[in-house]
Amino acid sequence: MGKGASETAVQKQEVIPSAGAFSSFERMVAWRYLRSRRKETFISVIAGFSFVGIMLGVATLIIVMAVMNGFRTELISRILGINGHVIVQPVDQPLTDYAQLAKRFSAVPGVTMALPLVEGQTLASGKQGAGSGALVRGIRTEDLEKLQEVSSNIRSGDLTGFATGDGVLVGSRLAASLGIGAGDQITLVSPEGDVTPMGVTPRVKSYRVSGVFEIGMSEYDASMIYMPLAEAQAYFNADGLVQSIEIYLKDADKVDEMRPLIEEAAGRQIFLTDWRQRNQTFFSALQVERNVMFMILTLIVLVAALNIISGLIMLVKDKGSDIAILRTMGASSGAIMRIFFMTGAAIGIVGTFAGVLLGVVVCLNIESIRQFFSWVSGTVLFDPELYFLSQLPAEMSLSETTSVVIMALVLSFLATIFPAWRASRLDPVQALRYE
Repeated sequence: MGKGASETAVQKQEVIPSAGAFSSFERMVAWRYLRSRRKETFISVIAGFSFVGIMLGVATLIIVMAVMNGFRTELISRILGINGHVIVQPVDQPLTDYAQLAKRFSAVPGVTMALPLVEGQTLASGKQGAGSGALVRGIRTEDLEKLQEVSSNIRSGDLTGFATGDGVLVGSRLAASLGIGAGDQITLVSPEGDVTPMGVTPRVKSYRVSGVFEIGMSEYDASMIYMPLAEAQAYFNADGLVQSIEIYLKDADKVDEMRPLIEEAAGRQIFLTDWRQRNQTFFSALQVERNVMFMILTLIVLVAALNIISGLIMLVKDKGSDIAILRTMGASSGAIMRIFFMTGAAIGIVGTFAGVLLGVVVCLNIESIRQFFSWVSGTVLFDPELYFLSQLPAEMSLSETTSVVIMALVLSFLATIFPAWRASRLDPVQALRYE
């Protein structure tokens, strides 16, 4: 009897030779369980849904995060391209020495330029008669040429009329709404007019449109007018002074480091505000929305991982007799656990990287896809009137993409542990008895 048992043990070892973890035998069995057979169609369908779920979940996460990153980057670049990083305003006396102050600020290390500005709200009207509110910014010609967001995006006309002091630059959407273009006349009505015995009368004056610019941010293109500084000072009753000086930095994130240097260069009392303070609510809302979207979309990957659990549990039940035979042939419980772990992990790994590929392809062609769906549906998707930008941006982040991949793989691997453990604990005697 002892001899027979010994021979049986030898035979077992000959059938399934001992090998390390994740051996070629284990990988072969796991691959066979992934292949579809006619009687296992339902299980294969569940595995397919799990694969598609993980792929779509990962792709959706990558696309949404890329769009929100691109949206934030575009807004920051457009907002900071038009508005200064630090705004200097007077405290004790008007900024009549703005030219000297601008030179001193420009000489500060880390400052790229300092622009004296005169601003005022007006009512603009053109050929169509209907008026539209506009923000007029008075700026020197040499400063406007440095402001690349405007000077490099002239869609029609040029800066010649602006440089000579008898022309203005108008945003493209504002020009379209007023029905005017380069060479036409635009009429501006300012409530800060002339003082007469009858009271303050609005100031009305017409200007020739020297050029039409398009920044790409609808809020600015639909409301902004650039005027020569001397003309703006006369128009807004601000002769010899400016309301503020906007300072542009090499690194917008080093505002706190630059504040003492700017205050020292001023040599007088000034009040400083920076771009973070002016847009704090807006960018905080963007960050909160981004974090919430990440958590919500993670649920898609979690649901797909749960599908892996259900699919593997059904596979374990279906393969009960196979597991029993493998155990009687010498396969250890650890080998059985690794086989089913590889089966489920394969779905997660392939689904994750397929999702990354899909996400990258969509992100690289996001604007073309938007235009296609707009054409198919006959509606305007991502209306610039609502979202401020004329195009749908997408900017992938390597760190975020890596975190999405790691998160999806971890969820997939965790989902396989319970079914694999359950398979390893299956009693071969019970499995063969009820087969």
